[in-house]
Amino acid sequence: MRVKICGITQVEQGRSIAQFGASALGFICVERSPRYVRPEQIRAVSDGLLAGGYGCDRVGVFADAEVAEIVRVVEIGLLNAVQLHGNESPEFCQQVRSTLPTLELIKAFRVRSAETLESVRQYEAIVDTLLLDAYDPNLLGGTGHTIDWSLLQGFRSGCPWLLAGGLTPENISDALERLTPDGIDLSSGVEIAPGNKDLQKVERLFEALRQFRGSVKADAVG
Repeated sequence: MRVKICGITQVEQGRSIAQFGASALGFICVERSPRYVRPEQIRAVSDGLLAGGYGCDRVGVFADAEVAEIVRVVEIGLLNAVQLHGNESPEFCQQVRSTLPTLELIKAFRVRSAETLESVRQYEAIVDTLLLDAYDPNLLGGTGHTIDWSLLQGFRSGCPWLLAGGLTPENISDALERLTPDGIDLSSGVEIAPGNKDLQKVERLFEALRQFRGSVKADAVG
């Protein structure tokens, strides 16, 4: 189970979250977001992770940015993955893929209805990973709202997908009992304030995941 913690802004918090076992850290590269971090700040976190030997992915989150800007931030921040969280077309995603062929490409969708899930299909052959987030008319992410999980119960994808949207240490087991994502993405559910992570909540998240895996293993044996 891949675990991505998004909205990282501080070097020491990034290192601590990597120590807990995060598979990926996300950095918000959208200036209007309260979790926005400058490329130089991302570089500081990346340097700390690399110096400590942490192998978690470093994901830049963009929304309707120019390809040149994405490349600039990737190079400064030492990112190895790009997440597109705006209204990017399949053609734009293909352009990013061609420009940055060695990086993981994640396309996020704010799920409003079953029609949203149908629109996902045209991206599956272009991107590496899908991310399904909650819809909010004013916010791109970090809303604290959950998706209507019933919409996703029959969802199957041609590529790996991450579940996002209002996940917390308290509801993660419930979500994973209902759905079978390849990974999860959390931001506001493990925060004190936007961009300031609550390490106790992060620790509780990983404990909840361990307990969930243990119960699944016990049920399989039984």
